[in-house]
Amino acid sequence: MVPTGAYGTWPSPIDAALAASHDGRPEYLGVVGDEVWWTAPRPAEGGRRALMRRRHDGAEESVLPAPWNVRSRVIEYGGIPWAGFDRPEHGPLVVFIHFPDQRLYAYEPDRPGAEPRPLTPVSDIGGGLRWADPQPRPERGEVWCVLEEFTGPSPTDVRRVVAAVPLDGSAAGDRSAVRELSDDRHHFVTGPRLSPDGTRAAWIAWDHPRMPWDGTVVMVGDVTEDGPFENVRAAVGGSDESVAQVEWAPDGSLLFSADGGGWWELQRIRPGAPDPEGRTPLCPGRGEEFGGPLWKIGSQWFRPLPGGLIAVIHGKGATALGILDPETGELVDAPGPWSEWAPTLAVHGDRVFGVAASPRSAYEIVELDTRTGRARVIGSPHDDPVDPAYYPEPQIRTFTGPGHREIHAHIYPPHSPDRVAPDDELPPFVVRAHGGPTGRAGLVLDLEIAYFTSRGIGVAEVNYGGSTGYGREYRDRLKEQWGVVDVEDCAAVAQALADEGTADPARLAIRGGSAGGWTAAASLATTDVYACGTVLFPILDLFAWATGETHDFESRYLESLVGPIDEVPARYRERSPINHVDHITAPFLLLQGLDDVICPPVQCERFLEQIAGRRIPHAYIAFEGEGHGFRRTDTLVRALEAELSLYAQTFGVSSPDVPLLELRK
Repeated sequence: MVPTGAYGTWPSPIDAALAASHDGRPEYLGVVGDEVWWTAPRPAEGGRRALMRRRHDGAEESVLPAPWNVRSRVIEYGGIPWAGFDRPEHGPLVVFIHFPDQRLYAYEPDRPGAEPRPLTPVSDIGGGLRWADPQPRPERGEVWCVLEEFTGPSPTDVRRVVAAVPLDGSAAGDRSAVRELSDDRHHFVTGPRLSPDGTRAAWIAWDHPRMPWDGTVVMVGDVTEDGPFENVRAAVGGSDESVAQVEWAPDGSLLFSADGGGWWELQRIRPGAPDPEGRTPLCPGRGEEFGGPLWKIGSQWFRPLPGGLIAVIHGKGATALGILDPETGELVDAPGPWSEWAPTLAVHGDRVFGVAASPRSAYEIVELDTRTGRARVIGSPHDDPVDPAYYPEPQIRTFTGPGHREIHAHIYPPHSPDRVAPDDELPPFVVRAHGGPTGRAGLVLDLEIAYFTSRGIGVAEVNYGGSTGYGREYRDRLKEQWGVVDVEDCAAVAQALADEGTADPARLAIRGGSAGGWTAAASLATTDVYACGTVLFPILDLFAWATGETHDFESRYLESLVGPIDEVPARYRERSPINHVDHITAPFLLLQGLDDVICPPVQCERFLEQIAGRRIPHAYIAFEGEGHGFRRTDTLVRALEAELSLYAQTFGVSSPDVPLLELRK
């Protein structure tokens, strides 16, 4: 007989330390020789990103010891931070960006006694010189990259170009040795992709006030011997069409994922075809995404194979890895349990490598053999740290919001093999708003969610209007409606769960980080749905955020989310939670990294000044050494335990296994 226990009090083997140790995922796959390499999170090592390789015998090993941290800060969210190539007589050479100084380094891991050597200089101006999306050109003795160069002290004093860095180290102390390949006509660029014959390069560019999911262009230029690209022209895209990725096919066709038809669809321009009239959709009419939001430079949703087939990540979201025949339109998906694929792919001969997860497994590295159709895990394999019986069972649901609009969500009811709840009790639920807001919550095993569900607290992840994965129309619902549609959709899901008897209407919480932190704070300030809320590294003051309190990449994001500030300044003030603290009555927890340049701590500090004296129970925890998003084990543990303590106190349940969070008034 399974004992009965009140919701929220169930014992669980999933503690905060266990959840923290499994935070993050492998990223940025590549092939060096015939080895698969990638970056991996190391929460216990100060949150650094390690560079890993899979040896021929299947063994995994770190390429660089601590404290080397392979991570780019270009546009602050980064992008591909490394690349490598094999030299038959000398072994692999890898170039990588080291997070603390953002310099590009070269390293020969198989040469005894070798140390990383810098390839680029340090700049004392603003944020310095930063690099991303490196593309080695060993035949030229160079690596081509995105260069982000600060020209003054302001976060927006910055220019970005495609640049070539000598591999001999001659630019390490001499900025003039860096050869610029593109001009700075566009404010944002991705790394260049070289055509099969080596004569042309293609890259993506865009400008403020557009974000890359609003409108981008594919630029194509002719490669010269030792100068910048020539005959540079726009091949496809525009102000109202988002191109998420561009590559060259083996036959010289230009492949790209663009959303002019309402979905990010894979398309092709054959060699010699008129631009852009010669573009052809390769898998039309499916009502699925073959791309996503370009938050990180170099994200990949497709990769061409040598024989002409194309590996694609597609679905409503990123739910499948398939092999597309561009001549017939036939698409065959890889077998396996995986329900989410990260936007990183690598190809080696007939094999495709990706990073995938499922509701029962964390992200792992998967190999698909296109000859046999067999898929298998080859790296970072999921290993259940506890009995899977403690994992939640997600429900994929669609709710109805205001105006009869659809709202997509993943519902994780409380679940434990050790306890059942009393028949007369409804469970508390935490509604989670994802970041972005141009993003989405994937259907994957998340031990932070299991941390709550295994204790008897349900979780609802809401892909509110504005989320990606459901087409441009769904994404555009948030245009000038941020703080309205997202808040309404989260509240509609919470209310529906209560109305149908799935959740206790008196014990609902809202939680989110970054843009989700904004939604959580705005929800507390404008609705009476929630009993409490957890707000992580949020935006709280739209007007200040739009006038200098954030980084360059998102400095004009609010023009689409809220409206042009010079036309609707009152809207910025009306929607900001900092201007509605008198409407907040529910307890809340505020969590912030002190090194955050995207959502800086000054916003939290001003918000708390407004809250002071209003006798609203709250707690504020600020973490030194953390930026936008938490990476260190001790931070993750403290944040998760504090969140649980807030819910336990608010919902009236006992949680003796975590430190008591002191709520001040």
